[in-house]
Formats: sequence, structure tokens, C-alpha cells
Amino acid sequence: MTQVKSGDTVAIHYTGTLLDGTTFDSSDGRDPLEFVVGSGQIIPGLDVALPGMEVGDKKTVDIPCAEAYGPLNPEMRQAVPREGIPADIKLDIGTQLQMQTPDGQAMAVMIVDVDEATVTLDANHPLAGKDLKFDIELISIS
Repeated sequence: MTQVKSGDTVAIHYTGTLLDGTTFDSSDGRDPLEFVVGSGQIIPGLDVALPGMEVGDKKTVDIPCAEAYGPLNPEMRQAVPREGIPADIKLDIGTQLQMQTPDGQAMAVMIVDVDEATVTLDANHPLAGKDLKFDIELISIS
């Protein structure tokens, strides 16, 4: 049988969980995830787990945060004055907002703290700093 190697296009079904068992993403009920192995299209820890697999193989992969979305970066948190946020936006912890960087790029941020004067926004990926577990099944190699 053919084994996955770097440069192959593969399709996998997957379920991603946190170490406490909470599912954060799954292809269940959807088309399999298709990507090129070794191209950087998925997190590194999952990418390196695929070479050598054959169609139909299943495995569980434990991925430390450094090989997933990286550690939490404190510099990605910023307190901004409350008046700098439009009045029609709810200032609830966990609310996702879109900001624009100085060069015009859109950046997703989450409200992580609110006080009388400031709103603290976090631009870290929601899974940064977390170790992950993936159950994967190789569906196809092309």
C-alpha cells in the first residue's frame, strides 16, 4: 500500500480535543480536511504525524502547544481605553472582535478583561498555550 510522504495531498477525518477531553474541532458530519503534507497548511505537530500512514489507518496524536498554536504571548494582550471601542459593542469577556492593524490587516481579538477605564484585548490564537490531542483517520492520498 501507498504510504503518506511529504508533498502528498491527503484527506483526513479528525477530532481535536483539549487534554481535559473537551472537543474544540471535528470533521464529524463534514467533508474530510484536505491539505498538502509538509506545506505548513496545518499545525506542525499534526503535519509530522502523517508520513508513513496508509489509507484507513487511525491514530491518536498528542501535540504540545509549541507544535500547535504556540505559547501564550503576553505582548499580544493590550488594554485600550473604553472610549476607544464603539458604544454599540457589548463588552463581555469572551466576545470576539475584529481590529485593524496599522498596515490595514484584519486581526481577530477577544475581550479578556473589562474595568471602569479599560478593555483588555487578546490577539493570541484561542488555542495558544494549550496542549492538544487529535484522533485522525487517513481517508485518501493523492
